[in-house]
Amino acid sequence: QVQLVESGGRLVQAGGSLRLSCTASGRTNRPYAMGWFRQAPGKEREFVGAINARGSTINYSDSVKGRFTISKDNTNNTVYLQMNSLKPEATAVYYCAVEKDQPWVAAITEHDYEYWGLGTQVTVSS
Repeated sequence: QVQLVESGGRLVQAGGSLRLSCTASGRTNRPYAMGWFRQAPGKEREFVGAINARGSTINYSDSVKGRFTISKDNTNNTVYLQMNSLKPEATAVYYCAVEKDQPWVAAITEHDYEYWGLGTQVTVSS
């Protein structure tokens, strides 16, 4: 079992920045590929970005590319999501997730992830 705890979400004005963190604990005997997803009110959860275990491959959704940056620190099992130039449509609960069994892949679909955090709320005011 892997437990994930996200933090860093809060209310921010449009154009502002936030950095989310997600720390894994439990069965962390190897580096994991990790992903960020978000779910806005009334919408399905969507992919934001992902990073493979070594940090050598990163994928982003088109909607955040160029404004969001994912990084990870394997020494403390933490992945970060730096969000710049935030827009009101970024308002959502942000979830991090750990891959099932492909640490070399920065997967973009939910079914590739096994463990999920409870999420952190990001609200961007206009």
